[in-house]
Amino acid sequence: MSFIPACLREERILILGMTPLAERLIREIETRPHCRRIVVGVLDDRAPATDHFGGRPFLGPLCRLDAAIEQRRPQRIVVALTERRGDTPMRALLEAYVSRGVLVEDAASFCEHLTGQVAVESLTPMAIVCSGRFRPSRVHQAFARVLSLFTALVALAVVSPLLALIAAAIKLDSPGPVLFTHKRVGACGRPFALLKFRTMRDGCARRSEWEADNRDHVTRVGRWLRAFRLDELPQFVNILRGEMNLVGPRPHPVSNLALFTLVARNLSDLTGMEVGCYRLRGVVRPGLTGWAQVRYQYANNLQEEIEKLRYDLYYVKHMSLWLDLRIILKTVAVLFRGSGAGQPATTRIEAEAAPARPFGFPQKISRTTEA
Repeated sequence: MSFIPACLREERILILGMTPLAERLIREIETRPHCRRIVVGVLDDRAPATDHFGGRPFLGPLCRLDAAIEQRRPQRIVVALTERRGDTPMRALLEAYVSRGVLVEDAASFCEHLTGQVAVESLTPMAIVCSGRFRPSRVHQAFARVLSLFTALVALAVVSPLLALIAAAIKLDSPGPVLFTHKRVGACGRPFALLKFRTMRDGCARRSEWEADNRDHVTRVGRWLRAFRLDELPQFVNILRGEMNLVGPRPHPVSNLALFTLVARNLSDLTGMEVGCYRLRGVVRPGLTGWAQVRYQYANNLQEEIEKLRYDLYYVKHMSLWLDLRIILKTVAVLFRGSGAGQPATTRIEAEAAPARPFGFPQKISRTTEA
């Protein structure tokens, strides 16, 4: 019997199913050694080409679940049989849960808790409709609106001298207007004019909507404003207009709406059906900051847009007072740190160096707006 406290032991996880989601979970666990979890093996009726799957031991078909539990002693079983639920060994899982105290969890749910993202690949229309989670409560909507209005009013009053200094610095640094307006998509798909301090040279032809493609157009003052996110301060006016809230998914450009909608389709491993998950971002007002902003960085290709979509949908599904406060505190930390939030640089792929086109769509588009 081990005398190591339970909180210091590694949680042993057994995965059922060799699916893309299962493979992703193995990668996520291996890149998070601090989470103290280890995958002890994988079971599936379809044998892999080798005796390993995702670097973890393949333990045989699903009928060997009892033997695998006896040999590997898992504390948790993650069910990733998304496309073959009829093959799930329910009797053995029930026995493991009741008699042995093994936790049993769906892979999509486990992925959410582990990564703070929604597994878009496993999101079906029925899961969206029946979950009851992708619709904000009236209480939370009212609280978010009051908090947003109060914060915007106080912030504009407090930072008005800073706004004047930034405006003067922009005018002295480069010719052109102080503010930049950009058509963005708001709640329920309604377009609005987003306000930002101009950070790029006026009149330059923009190569695309991706930030990385236009980095050489950023002014000296613009680099400083972007590092501290100060170019977003005029959006407190958007909040007062009712177009945005303090916290929510960042509004996407209207010019890219069709592309973002298209790339978010046909991602379901479960049914292969079109899942209109992108439209779920619009059930709430867009935000000055959001879960994707504090967990990730600027998206510079379509694959990174999908990663940010996973975070945005997590926020829509789990939004609460506590989550809003976490996002606000992390945003304040970014402002003081003066650097990008979210993933380390090694996980953020530059547009020019990105791998093969994700989901068969082009990685870049030609637009002429400020990134």
